[in-house]
Amino acid sequence: MRVRWLLVAVVAVLVVANYLNNVALRWAYPWISVVEVLVLLGLARAAGLTAFDLGLGRSTWRRGLRWAGVLALLVLVAYLVALALPAGRETFLDQRTRLGPGGALFAAFVSVPVGTVLLEEVAFRGVVWGLVARLRGPMWATAVSSLLFGLWHVLPSLGLGRNNQMVGSVYGSAAGAVTVSAVLATALAGVVLAELRRRSGSLLAPVGLHWATNALGYLIGAAIWTVSG
Repeated sequence: MRVRWLLVAVVAVLVVANYLNNVALRWAYPWISVVEVLVLLGLARAAGLTAFDLGLGRSTWRRGLRWAGVLALLVLVAYLVALALPAGRETFLDQRTRLGPGGALFAAFVSVPVGTVLLEEVAFRGVVWGLVARLRGPMWATAVSSLLFGLWHVLPSLGLGRNNQMVGSVYGSAAGAVTVSAVLATALAGVVLAELRRRSGSLLAPVGLHWATNALGYLIGAAIWTVSG
């Protein structure tokens, strides 16, 4: 019963965090995310979760880093292939990556790893996955954490049609369809990330894939905007 109530508390913290990061205090979201992570880890500890339950056991670090490195390399190769295709190149033309070299580096190595990857991986593949696995097992843990991960992206998806040229050209003014698609896509991504966490036994594996997907996207997008003027 205690674990169930703590899971409810974790979901409540995530609802508040989502609002703060995307609406109320967007400018400070990397730093707020650190506080949110500490709160979530405190709730996990209160529930009796161990470092291994969270995918952070010391003996898993080396294996997790190997997975992370391979996955990041695969993302880089996929992005380079996409750049060779006109349609693939267009996917990187997102207004959020129009930052210049300094802004892109800050996004890739500060905002993304601290504000996005750290929070989301600890929250969904760490704490939520660990709590649900304790209650119902790994299959339910993956299903619940992935559903919540999809819903987490409702607010970030609201301006996606305006920010990304390809998304805008596909969906036009159908903002609702963009949001539904974003939720489904990120929920599916959540399944992949959760499975990586389960198979590797380490949170570092999904961290590597998550960071590479977002950070390399910022760096490549910023480079394209800079070259195109």
